[in-house]
Formats: sequence, C-alpha cells, structure tokens
Amino acid sequence: MISAGGVSVLFTLVLIFMYLVYVIKPVFESASIEPETTIQFVEQGNTVAVGVDELKEIGFQISEQGVMSFYQLRANDQHPVGEQLLIEPLLIDDETLQKVRATTANQYILLTTKGTIKVVQPAFLLSFDGDKRMMKPAVRYPLGEDAIFIDENEAKIVDFSFVMNEEKAVILALTEDKRLIKTSLIAEDDFNYDPEFSAEYQLVQEDVEAIDFIQVTPDMTLGMVASNNEVSVYELDSDWDVPLKGQFNPVIEQKANITAMALLSGSSSILFGTDKGKVLQWFEVATADGREFQQIRSFGVSVDEPVTKIYPELYRKSFFTVTPAGEVGLFYTTSEADLWRGQMLESDQQLMAIAPRANGLAIAGNGELEVLTVHNEHPEVTWSALWQEVWYEGYPEPDYIWQSTSGSDDFEAKFSLVPISFGTMKAAMYAMLFAVPVAIAAAIYTAYFMPPVMRRTVKPTIELMEALPTVILGFLAGLWLAPLIEAYLPAVFLLLILLPLATFVTAFAWYKLPKNIKVMLPESFAPLIILPVLILAALLAFYLSPVVEASWFGGDMRKFITNDLGIDFDQRNALVVGIAMGFAVIPTIFSMAEDAIFSVPKHLTSGSLALGATQWQTLVKVVLLTASPGIFSAVMMGLGRAVGETMIVLMATGNTPVIDWSIFQGMRTLSANIAVEMPESEVGSSHYRILFLAAFVLFVFTFVFNTLAEFVRQRLREKYSSL
Repeated sequence: MISAGGVSVLFTLVLIFMYLVYVIKPVFESASIEPETTIQFVEQGNTVAVGVDELKEIGFQISEQGVMSFYQLRANDQHPVGEQLLIEPLLIDDETLQKVRATTANQYILLTTKGTIKVVQPAFLLSFDGDKRMMKPAVRYPLGEDAIFIDENEAKIVDFSFVMNEEKAVILALTEDKRLIKTSLIAEDDFNYDPEFSAEYQLVQEDVEAIDFIQVTPDMTLGMVASNNEVSVYELDSDWDVPLKGQFNPVIEQKANITAMALLSGSSSILFGTDKGKVLQWFEVATADGREFQQIRSFGVSVDEPVTKIYPELYRKSFFTVTPAGEVGLFYTTSEADLWRGQMLESDQQLMAIAPRANGLAIAGNGELEVLTVHNEHPEVTWSALWQEVWYEGYPEPDYIWQSTSGSDDFEAKFSLVPISFGTMKAAMYAMLFAVPVAIAAAIYTAYFMPPVMRRTVKPTIELMEALPTVILGFLAGLWLAPLIEAYLPAVFLLLILLPLATFVTAFAWYKLPKNIKVMLPESFAPLIILPVLILAALLAFYLSPVVEASWFGGDMRKFITNDLGIDFDQRNALVVGIAMGFAVIPTIFSMAEDAIFSVPKHLTSGSLALGATQWQTLVKVVLLTASPGIFSAVMMGLGRAVGETMIVLMATGNTPVIDWSIFQGMRTLSANIAVEMPESEVGSSHYRILFLAAFVLFVFTFVFNTLAEFVRQRLREKYSSL
C-alpha cells in the first residue's frame, strides 16, 4: 500500500506536467496556410475586389463593371459549391468605376470617373427553417444608394482614403486640379438607421504634386500623405482647420524608396514597404520635445524584391506582405514573429483579402476565387515576447508589461511573464525575511532552552496556527493590517528598535537580579516575563508614532516618503504581504526546524558540555551543525509555501504587475494572477494558455527549488553524519 501510494503520487505529478504541456504547446506552433475551396466566377471581366463572410461560407467579388456577385463556398441542402447566389449592379448606366477601396469596417468605397463615391457593404442575413440554418447575401448602402461628390467643386478625384463610423465619415482626397481636400459627412441621426447626412468641405493644401499613398486613421484624428518618400501628418479632428502636425522620411536611413503603405490595427502604427524588401513599423513616441514618430521595428520580407502590397489584419497586429513575384509573407509586429512564407500568388496583380476572423484568405485570379484556411491562433506569443522587453504602441520605451484586458477595442494584450514572476520572488523574499529569523530562533529556544513543561504547550499551539486558513490571514491583512500600518507607519520602524532593545534590557535586568529573587519564580514560567515587556514596547511604539510623525515627517510620513523621497506608497504593499505571509510560513518552518534540533542525540550535547563547552558553544558547534539538514529543509519548505501562496497575496496586495523592489510597493504573483484571471479567460485563447504557462513556470520553479534543497540537505547530512 505504501509503495502504491508513492507511485500514484509520482504518476499524478507526471500527469499534471503532461497536461500543462498539452495546453501550452499550441501557443508555440507555427502558422500554416492550406487550400480549402476554389470556384469559378460567372461574371466576366477583371475583378477589383473580393472577400468572404465570417464563416467562409459565401464569397463575393466586385467586377470592373461595378457588379457585386455572391457565390456559395460550402455545399448545403439548398446550394452546391460555386452557385451564384446574388448579382447586384452597384452603378447606374452613366457611371464608370475608377477605383475601389476596402475599409476596416468591411465596407467597399467605389470611386467613379465623375469624382463621386458610393459606399457598399456586403451583408449576410441568417435565418432558420426548423433545424436548418440558411444564410442569404445582400448589399447595404450605409450612405444611401445615390453617388456622393467628394469635392464641393465636383472635380475628379485622383486618390483618396475613406473612414466611417456610426456618426461620421471622413474622406481625405487629392483632386485632379492638385488640391488636397478633406470632406466630412456628419450623420443627422445614425448611419445604421438613417443615411441622411450633412457635408463639410475643407481645403488642406493647394498645388500638391503627385501623391503616392494616402491614409486616414480609423479614429479619424490623423491623415497620412506620402509623396517622394516624405510623409506628412495632418490633424483631422478640427472642424475649422486641417493643420500639418509634422513630417518625416521613414526610409532615409535605409536609402530606400516607399513602395507600400498601410495602417496597422489600432490606428497607432504605420507600416512602410520599401524597394529593399523590408517593412518598417513607425508609431508616435513621447519624447522631451513632445510626441514624435519613430521607427520601432523592421521586418525582412525579401532579399531582392520590393514589397508592393501590405494587408493588415482587422483586429490583431498581424499583416501579410506581397512581392512582385507573388511571394506572400505573414508577420506579427509586437512579437516580431516571422510566421509564414510561401509562393501563393502568380504575381502581385492578383487580389487578396483577409477573412474577417483572420482565419482565411480570399484570392482572385484567372477568373476564379480561391479560399485558403489560415491557422494562426497565437501569433503574439513568442519566447522573446514573454521574457524580454517589448516596445508597445503608446509607450516611451520597451518594457516588461502584463496587461491582459482593457476596455478598448484597439487594445493589444501584453503577456510578459517577467513582472508576475518577479512579484512571486518579491513576495516570497519579504515573507522569508520576516519568517525565517522568527521561526528558527523560536525553534532553537523551544527545542534547546525552553522547559519541557512549557514546550509541551507551546509547540502544539504554534503548529495549530498552520491550520488557520490563509484566506483569513489575507482578509485581516488587507482590511485591518494594511490600514493600520498606513496610519501608524512610524510605529513599524520604532518596533524594529524598541522590541530588540526591550528584550535586551529585560534579559540584562533578569541577569542582574539576586538569585534568591529568581528562585521565587518557577523555571517553567521564567520565559513569560518577556511577554508583557514586549507588549508594553509595542504599545509605546504606537503611542510615540504620532509624535515622531509630527516632529520628523511634517505630520504625514506617507506624504514624506512620496513627495520628499520620491518613493511611491501603496497601502497594500510588500511590507503587509511579508508580515501576513510570514505568519502563514512560520508554523511550517518552526515545526520542522524544532523537530530537527530536538532530535539531536543527547550524548552529543552531553559530551560537549562534559568537555567544558558552554551551552551556546554546544548549540553553535554541535547542535545546529547536526540539525542543519533538517533546518535547511524547513526553510526550503517554507519557501515553497511562500512561492505557491495565493489568497494572502491576492487580498493583501494591489495586484499590480510592476517590477519594483520597494517595500512600499505592491506586486502580482503567478498564483494570484492565475486565480484572478483564469475564470474570465476565454478557453483556448492565448490568454488562457499563457495562464497555464504561468502555472507551468510555478510548477517548474518549485520543482527546481525542492530538488536543489534535497540535494543540499543530503550533502549536509553526509557531512555531519559522523558527529
């Protein structure tokens, strides 16, 4: 039975290890792209835009004649693969299509040769007939079916960029007569329900030479215009003026030319493709002179070909690149991951579109539509992103950051394990600094000096503390101890002086007492003399706290620490955690260390004393050395308990994932992070699997420490076994 129990424990540990690896493994798998469906277009002529619905069941094309056609991509009871489901003419007889632009909101902007635009949006209506699910395509016109002139002078448009939300649409365009204009279409109610709007026209710049690329950020605040490798940034959020915010040349250091330009998801980063086969990521960084655009990353796409097209994903920081030869690359900016490369297109003239859920691609060419499946679930996770500094958008410099959620749709999850691993070490260190001296000193006194009568009461009492639920300690630490320490902060430091001083003075006074007075107190009660003295010393520290605070710290020590010393102060900080978790760890260390010291053979101590050694010499030279393996094991067991503690650090800290050794700052630990975020994480998501990775790190951390502890303990046992 004993053997079976031991084997089952080992087997369980192996199963836990294997399950953690099973859950974590997918985040490190490479991306892959596989063919799924190919259909023939019915409409003749060149295709100017393609796409698919979210489920990749229906594909669509827009032809150069201005006709939108929908096709069935997956067979069902109603429609076979390749059947044309709907044909929708988008232009009237006297209109000719000039350009088509796709927006991030799955809308397509049709520019005619007259200088007018029409906004169309493919829609997919879901219905049920009994237990059968049916999807029907349709075309919506968010701004109405009538064409809209971009320019109030009704001039022809050379190039433009269009962004729209429920309340407003902004167009930045270059006219044929070399004017850069901004047009705002403001909804009277809501574009989702009413296409009525009012138009505002603004002149941005006159006599503008040819523009290579033009972009408007999805939040409609900035316009980017690239001409001859010079990028001009305009502020678009004013109704009175369109000022030039700044200019920069993103390729001057590379001695290259801009061949492609796109905005990354979130509207903070700009991607520039160059004729040297690189993609450069730029975004604004806070500097001493204000916010300035800087190059953050560079991605090598090709050695001998330029980057001609960049396709960013809708919700993530991934993007696809295309070269003239049709080679496609898939990259992720934040993790700097080169995810996939392959020859997918015959040339860069073929059209490509990313599925709304980024799980597929639609490619048009040679009169057919090819749909491919993209497996790229966790592009943001790499070893460097988890354990090295990463420069995130909006931050002044690279940093270690854990921030898994936010209230913004433009938010990018940040999954650095360094802050929470650091928090685990910090919490354990402060807990051990408090617990180890107290527990080992108490174990030495109880096992070696305390009378047997008192030991039989004290030892079980302290061991009983180990049964106290840690959630109660965390509750008391967060709601009682933390406010108390904040209100009487000088008293905490006075205790470090008054308690040792009171102990020394009391011991010295007891030593100087005449023997006839000492014998009046039974030996078993002699240690109790120190207790009232320590209580009085503690009360004195709290009594003097306001006086010290008023005399030396201007009446508020917390403000003094924050304002004069420049040290941030959190109410629930490492000091509170160290004390609370120390009380949870003390019984473990005390019990094992006390047993080890008490178990030292009596003939060793008797022999040492018989040879003339004092009790202290015997303790230091014989007892502690012989018991050192057990004491070391006790400390390591306490460390393991501190590292894995959850409820105390969860309730007694601010759970802020910062890297700061300050005793006045909080932290977030691996175990507390798992407890807080696991219930809210989406099963199978990157967040979910990284939480399991955090558990794996904690598992490995404790395993390594316990293994090293056992190794050291065995060496100590061998070294002092001869005693």
